[in-house]
Amino acid sequence: MAGEHKDVRQAVKVYKALGEPTRIKIAMLLTREADLCCTDIGTRLVTVASSTLSHHLKQMADCGLLEQRKDGTYIYYRVNREVAQRYAPYLLE
Repeated sequence: MAGEHKDVRQAVKVYKALGEPTRIKIAMLLTREADLCCTDIGTRLVTVASSTLSHHLKQMADCGLLEQRKDGTYIYYRVNREVAQRYAPYLLE
């Protein structure tokens, strides 16, 4: 039962994160091109300010949808395919 509650909480977090159109665009971009830093993502999504983009990335990482890898001063993002497959499989199509 406790594991079931955890799954429900994570599902809610993932769905909340994907409830914003910009975040869906980010997730779809990162399913096609893994290991992009905030700057790379920003150049591909020109309509998003970098401060807003950082907020979106944090929301998506906090719910487990994105994985992060730090290299020097840069943080590179990729979609956590296991989480995406479970809660948002349409991202992987």
